[in-house]
Amino acid sequence: MATKKSPLARQKDEHESKEKLVDRVMSVIGSISPSEDDKDALKARLLAASNKKLLRLQEVGSEIKSKYGSIEKLAEALGSAIGRAKDAPYLDKLKGYTPARLLDMVKLAEKRAKKKAA
Repeated sequence: MATKKSPLARQKDEHESKEKLVDRVMSVIGSISPSEDDKDALKARLLAASNKKLLRLQEVGSEIKSKYGSIEKLAEALGSAIGRAKDAPYLDKLKGYTPARLLDMVKLAEKRAKKKAA
């Protein structure tokens, strides 16, 4: 029976060091959303974060970047999935949510639409 690797083991296997993982997370985050934070302060906060959280941020950021391109496009996809694509104030509210929350909401909305169509 295969055991699940700990976040530290996954981080070391996939990224070699925490600094490299933080650099990858920062590049993914920077490509999907404009950041107002100071890069050094953001890096310090990410270095203090847990490995599990960093791995989750990297997975979410990579998925958003590959499927949607940016947080704005992700919010628009969510709006169209739930039938509120033309509601500008609602889309603005969605853009304020965290990327992980938006991605989870899109997955849930697509799942509901698929279930409803069947």
